[in-house]
Amino acid sequence: MAEIAATTPAPPSAHAADTAALAEARTLVRDLYTPRAPRYWVDFLLSAGLGWAAFVAAVRWPAWSAQQAVALGVSVVALYRAVIFVHELAHLGPRKWPAFRAAWNLLCGGPILVQSYTYSGVHNLHHYQHLYGTRADGEYLPFARMRLLAVFGHWALAVVVPAIVLVRALVLVPLSWLIPPLARWLWERASSLIIDPEFKRPHSRHDDPSWRWQDAYSWLCASTGVGLMAAGVWPWRVLVLWYLMLMGILMLNGVRTLIAHRYRFPGERPLTLMEQFHDSVDVPGHPLVTTLWAPVGLRFHATHHLFPGMPYHNLGTAYQRLASGLSDPAWFLRSTEQNMVGAMRKLVRESRRSGERCGAKA
Repeated sequence: MAEIAATTPAPPSAHAADTAALAEARTLVRDLYTPRAPRYWVDFLLSAGLGWAAFVAAVRWPAWSAQQAVALGVSVVALYRAVIFVHELAHLGPRKWPAFRAAWNLLCGGPILVQSYTYSGVHNLHHYQHLYGTRADGEYLPFARMRLLAVFGHWALAVVVPAIVLVRALVLVPLSWLIPPLARWLWERASSLIIDPEFKRPHSRHDDPSWRWQDAYSWLCASTGVGLMAAGVWPWRVLVLWYLMLMGILMLNGVRTLIAHRYRFPGERPLTLMEQFHDSVDVPGHPLVTTLWAPVGLRFHATHHLFPGMPYHNLGTAYQRLASGLSDPAWFLRSTEQNMVGAMRKLVRESRRSGERCGAKA
């Protein structure tokens, strides 16, 4: 019954009630839309600084030692937080805070080979009401309707993605400067942080105009690093640890991505904003523990989908106001899970049922 309810449009009377509820919610948080630049700078620089310091420590500690493992773990968590600021950059727009965007790419996006333009312009499509959950949304797949093995397979791709982005930066990017058809293919098929492998990237007004220098810088980082290792200046374990670091970041983000939505819609129709909200998940959890796997405001992902222009540092305040201040908070709290386990259990249960139905039909 839950699946039928998830795919059947609501009656007009429900739309009227939803409109009133959303209007009340907007009124309660209308003063929370101003981003505080110092907060962004301090948070990002501390995260990136700690992450790279821990990475250097991991390189210096003896291979496979406990100290190296701890340093690498700290590097993964800290740089994961730094990387997730790419989400804020996508919502700030390509021309706001150019110095912060440049610093992010220089200190984080370039060395990790995850440039900001690969998310700016792509992620914005995910928030268009007429595109969310459809085939034009590269950040959505109906996982709740897929076999559990397929869901796990998408998460496990984190094992090979570091190799793919390294080859992209080291080989495909410079070749694309000489081969226009390759440049076009690279833009459409290999320049987006998405989960749908069939997604074809269009051009958008949200695209970052600095994408060419970002690609050039990623090539510079990759080629310089490999060159220094080939020359014996750096040990090859730098590459191994970089690979493990990025793999760890992708695995953490993969778990967060699976929990961020219910993934119940097959994409046959546009959703209302209320449907989009109820297909998304808030996990307030513990403010210290939950932020390790859902940093920079993303533990309030459903709230973010209601107010995509709200800066990350105000999402927690917005959540608390709405949970306690709405005249009827039941509709809002429907999207809340108390922890990662509860949210993941729900997705696994629905995916397993989908697999059982497919098996019965076969």
